Amino acid sequence: MTAPDGTPQQPAGNEPAATAPAGEAVRKGEAVLKPAGDEPAAGEVVLKLEGVVKTFPGVRALDGVELEVRAGEVHCLLGQNGAGKSTLIKVLAGVHHADEGSITWLGEPFAPATPQAAMRAGIATIYQELDLVDDLSVAENAFLGHEESRGGFLRRGSTAARTREILGRLGHAHIPPRRLVRSLPAAGKQIVSMARALSHDAKLIVMDEPSAVLAHDEVENLFRIIRELTSHGIAVIYISHRLEEIRDIGDRVTVLKDGRTTAANLPARSTPTRELVSRMTGRTIEYVFPQRTGRATSGEPLLEVEGLTRDGEFVDASLSVRAGEIVGIAGLVGSGRSELLETIFGARPADAGTVIMAGKRIRSIGDAVRQGMGMAPEERKSQALLLDEPIYRNMTLSSFSGYARGGFTDAGKEKEAALRTADQLELRPRDVNRPVRTLSGGNQQKVVVGRWLLDKTKLLLLDEPTRGVDVGARAELYQVIHDLAAGGVGVLLVSSEVPEVLGLADRVLVMREGHLIHEAPAAEIDEATVLDLVMAGSLMEGEPA
Repeated sequence: MTAPDGTPQQPAGNEPAATAPAGEAVRKGEAVLKPAGDEPAAGEVVLKLEGVVKTFPGVRALDGVELEVRAGEVHCLLGQNGAGKSTLIKVLAGVHHADEGSITWLGEPFAPATPQAAMRAGIATIYQELDLVDDLSVAENAFLGHEESRGGFLRRGSTAARTREILGRLGHAHIPPRRLVRSLPAAGKQIVSMARALSHDAKLIVMDEPSAVLAHDEVENLFRIIRELTSHGIAVIYISHRLEEIRDIGDRVTVLKDGRTTAANLPARSTPTRELVSRMTGRTIEYVFPQRTGRATSGEPLLEVEGLTRDGEFVDASLSVRAGEIVGIAGLVGSGRSELLETIFGARPADAGTVIMAGKRIRSIGDAVRQGMGMAPEERKSQALLLDEPIYRNMTLSSFSGYARGGFTDAGKEKEAALRTADQLELRPRDVNRPVRTLSGGNQQKVVVGRWLLDKTKLLLLDEPTRGVDVGARAELYQVIHDLAAGGVGVLLVSSEVPEVLGLADRVLVMREGHLIHEAPAAEIDEATVLDLVMAGSLMEGEPA
């Protein structure tokens, strides 16, 4: 068995995938998957990355990635949030273009100029946030961008027939091709994304956290489909934080950390969990955290959350925050941490439980703000800022009534207050008349925090406070958060970056799959322990350790 460059290759994974004789179909239940023809031989290297680099302003997202994927294998990509996985798959999908290094696809140099070019070449990407058009039909989504037509008219009947055939190959012939995608459940939409990939005759399918929105039985069906795809030589790159899934479906694992490959081609089923976790820990980025001094965190809780539940998102969450205390929540994307913060703030209604702030129950955003609670959400551009409004107007947004008199606002007073806060936060540039859109990510985040400083906030909720912020601005934001706590403000923060949680917080809560599963002083827990908790919960009996 040889690779495109002629070098000998061994079969992928722990056990080579079975392949059907040419021209035969493999049946399992109702699913029928037919060989597409001209497929690479099982085990041949179809994709190879060497020294791939991708840089954005202030961030080196990929810093020499090495990756090798073979036909007919499930190659799992593992790494913490921020490790470079999303950037890497966007390079493969033609969304971003590598600055350095080489990519070889089917033995030829590969640099897709657009996502359409990547699809035509046989690489399909199924993102965690599915890129489907809700108001188009299943068939229209499956063939979006390469619709069948004749004489300038779409051949809807032919498109529907081909879609029905592909859905049958995926074991879902019951999905009507003309049904609107918006009416499908999450699992159905994922099947449509796979149908789109097969409509392009994909030889490699990249799946980004495909099980995040699926129930257990739906995950089993997903794995069945993946096994049938790989049995015909189609390669799959599978991204997941769930180690039990990697053990179940994966053949080999590559680990990324800070944009670099720290381990390549590890056997998925037999590599010990602690080795995988250790490959993901440690940082090359310098985290400069203020010393934990000058903060009194004793006394009665400022915030008390008891048994808070939102069905399908998180269950029975209980926590407290004292004045001057920073409490950090560590957890993966999809663990329910952001939804928990939004429910505490009153932005989402709870199905059970209570939120008490300064002795008063919080049921709405209005209740929260009146009691002195503020929040900086994860998506600051879409959820927290008026991008085309000036800095001063964004800063005074939550305390607007304090600058109004006789039905008119005093813009001069607004600007004076915003300038004082800008100085306090070392905002750059200092011109509060500038549209907030023109600021860097770090300075936009300072504007959001400054809004709550003006409103004399007692408790600040921070969701991913340094997302999209360069390394230099991070240190400044860390100092701002520390100074707030030193001034008696309670802080509850969520971050995907475990070193950030450990470096800022006095106490750490670990969240996994909607449950707060562990609590400890930050000084008594390390990064490897947190990652083990969020990824595996605990080492299960019989699992490699």
